Amino acid sequence: MTPVDCSSADTLAAAPPRSGSAVALVLIALAMGGFSIGITEFAAMSILPDFATGLGVDEPTAGHAISAYAAGVVVGAPILAAFGARLPRWLLLVGLMGMFAIANTLSALSLNFGTMLVFRFLGGLPHGAYFGVAALVAASVVPLEFRTRAVSTVLMGLTVATVLGVPVVNIISQTWGWRWTFGIVGVLAVLTMTLVALFAPRDPAHPDASPLRELSALKNRQVWLTLGVSAIGFGGMFAVYAYLASTLREVTGVGPHILPWVFAVFGVGMFSGNILGAWAGDRFGFKAAAGVLIWSAVALALYPLASQNLISMMVVVLCIGAGGGLGSILQTRLMDVAGEAQTLAAALNHSAFNTANALGPLLAGAALTAGFGWGATAWVGVALTLGGLAVWVWAALDGRRAQP
Repeated sequence: MTPVDCSSADTLAAAPPRSGSAVALVLIALAMGGFSIGITEFAAMSILPDFATGLGVDEPTAGHAISAYAAGVVVGAPILAAFGARLPRWLLLVGLMGMFAIANTLSALSLNFGTMLVFRFLGGLPHGAYFGVAALVAASVVPLEFRTRAVSTVLMGLTVATVLGVPVVNIISQTWGWRWTFGIVGVLAVLTMTLVALFAPRDPAHPDASPLRELSALKNRQVWLTLGVSAIGFGGMFAVYAYLASTLREVTGVGPHILPWVFAVFGVGMFSGNILGAWAGDRFGFKAAAGVLIWSAVALALYPLASQNLISMMVVVLCIGAGGGLGSILQTRLMDVAGEAQTLAAALNHSAFNTANALGPLLAGAALTAGFGWGATAWVGVALTLGGLAVWVWAALDGRRAQP
């Protein structure tokens, strides 16, 4: 399959030239949404023991709240992206962040674990569509050769959340209670709405945009294979991350005051991996995804060996976090293969990402329930990462056969 020239596609059509400061303001506004989403997604994992206790359930059961959020992303991304295609993208982004603010505020007010599951599912609905549409807006304001780096800037908000936001809200959770985490996210979502309304380009929706036009992406095998790399390959990282706090407490033997620092190290790894992954994606294209998956498999295999010692644990957690660089590579790949269905394909990447977010903790939790021990989360992660690499090989061979 010949890659689509996104510079001429209507969804990524070149915008009028903008000054560097104007582009920076657009990217900052979009990244703020990534920051708020990153906190609710990753901090929910880091405070899992806290809300498990607060809502009266055990930790494997509390992990279902993580999966409920991920399920919301999987369901919401294609539906909201397809039916929002007729709206100007800036307005769609504002609406999505409004939904996100309401759902996280309700999560903070959960009366029991059942209502928590419902509100986490609702919180996930706008997640994928926001990232997908924001990635397209970011790519539209820069030259074609810098689009992966522009997309990575949106994801940079998420990685900054893992470096700064997650440790801070983890401390807040330990001091004032886990409900503050979701309340803070609600406030950040409102801030994002304001910034996007002020600075995002007012490009109108394409006159031919429609749900059916977006659904054409589902006919494309390369779109599905790229999504498969994300849905399976990213699951390895989430299998470990969801139970990292518990592993640190039970195996490494550290106290609650150390946890924020380890999560910050993971965030530094993700931040660095996002930068390097964007550079590699612009330079090597889809091949860069294979390199990231191999890196992740090796790092995950070292995790059980490192878990007895805090220093070695922090080094390995840093390396596992760097595997987050896969995201912007796959997002750009979808821009190349999705044709005229850019919005849906971009949003579906985050459905796939959160399929991994559901799959990893679910399988790791099953391994724990079966009595295999905390180290089993890493072996589940290795299996998922290698599964993602196998799908990458399939996609690469299929794409080569389809070329004229």
